[in-house]
Amino acid sequence: MEMETKSKVLIIGGTGHLGKRLVKASLEQGHETYVLQRPDIGVNIAKVQMLLSFKKQGAHLVTGSFHDHQSLVDAVKQVDVVICAMSGDFHISNHPLLLQLKLVAAIKEAGNVKRFLPSEFGTDPSRMAHAIEPGRVTFDDKMVVRKAIEDARIPFTYVSANCFAGIFVGGLCQFGTILPSRDSVVLHGDGNQKSIFVDEDDVAAYIIKTIDDPRTLNKTLYIRPPANILSQRQVVEIWEKLLGKVLQKSSLSEKQFLDSLKGKDYFEQAVMSHFYHFFYEGCLANFEIGDDAEEACRLYPDIKYTKVEDYLKQYL
Repeated sequence: MEMETKSKVLIIGGTGHLGKRLVKASLEQGHETYVLQRPDIGVNIAKVQMLLSFKKQGAHLVTGSFHDHQSLVDAVKQVDVVICAMSGDFHISNHPLLLQLKLVAAIKEAGNVKRFLPSEFGTDPSRMAHAIEPGRVTFDDKMVVRKAIEDARIPFTYVSANCFAGIFVGGLCQFGTILPSRDSVVLHGDGNQKSIFVDEDDVAAYIIKTIDDPRTLNKTLYIRPPANILSQRQVVEIWEKLLGKVLQKSSLSEKQFLDSLKGKDYFEQAVMSHFYHFFYEGCLANFEIGDDAEEACRLYPDIKYTKVEDYLKQYL
């Protein structure tokens, strides 16, 4: 039986937090891998050296910019699958995710792309129509991009990877910290709302695994590792067990948390409003996956995901 040829992949945002992991996973899983290199990279030595290291590992660097339509068309023409891992951070620019509309236009014109994965990788934005300001901008912009993709009839997969472990497990689900305290922790309310935590390396492995899978074409893929569907309190208890000591706990009521948003800058408010939905509302784990979606751990049992307990061990 002949081996099916693996798709060629273009990764946009390849030097970012998730992007660099996607490049690594794509190469590891045997895909010919292309990484977009911006012409205006300037003197960002860390990014330049990372791009050069990708090249050393066998990736191709392709020069292209969101401000040069033809460069994007030329870039996507070289591949079968396009993954955009650009950041949605507000403090980088205003509505950064809407830049992807330029990418949609390029993919539509090129006409050869078999699948596009836009920058999502968090909460499913189609379930966040009720989200509070200002964080809802992220979800609204993602939905604008989705509509453009579907209007252009571009084949897609949307990936909902829930909470990145590096950000949420490391900080015991607290805003403004990514290292776990050995002394005390502030719980969101009673700390019992369930969330879902995924190691970023695993997120990347699942994403690359799905790009040639017909089962996820034009669907949403949720990443829900069964052992990592946990409440903040459970994450804290796992850490306490590893530490061999009990942390001092205080609690922030829903009202106190929402009041604390006032007076913060726009970016902090946006991020905190996401924390509100995850940890007071429990928006990530409070629904069943519908027929128009798939679940990654069920589809790809060969990927041995990192459990929260093992993730926390690195901080000891």
